Amino acid sequence: MDKIDRKILALLQEDGRLSITDLAAQVGLSLSPCHRRLRELERSGVIRGYRAVIDAAAVGLTFQALVFVTMRQEDRDTLLGFEAAVAAVPNVVQAQRLFGDPDYLLRIVTADLAAYQELEDDVLATLPGVQRLNSTLVMKQIVDYRPLPG
Repeated sequence: MDKIDRKILALLQEDGRLSITDLAAQVGLSLSPCHRRLRELERSGVIRGYRAVIDAAAVGLTFQALVFVTMRQEDRDTLLGFEAAVAAVPNVVQAQRLFGDPDYLLRIVTADLAAYQELEDDVLATLPGVQRLNSTLVMKQIVDYRPLPG
């Protein structure tokens, strides 16, 4: 990956709808070489996809919580079962397995506190292997969807 590939990535992170013509002009390439580089970045998995960034509050998801999960047991089957179950919960917008205690960090979005409480009681607490949930409520989003550094 050279400077031109990194410039392509930086530009697309800022505007994923940038046309190939505009992209080529901004990185100083003609259309064909720029297109080849873009396709290679996609084929190799560097670019995993394209999507719209939605304002959660604009669609009624005004409540966020960070949930730290401590597992009762950490055998392979329990962890895989937990991870598959978490991946199926639409309100979980980010999930990370951590080293140490706690075992997982989940970022949850819901309409309000009551919806979060229902999700925690009826869904999160019943996931395979969960021993304890510790929630922290998000007061304010400072940085969100920042492009990766070049």
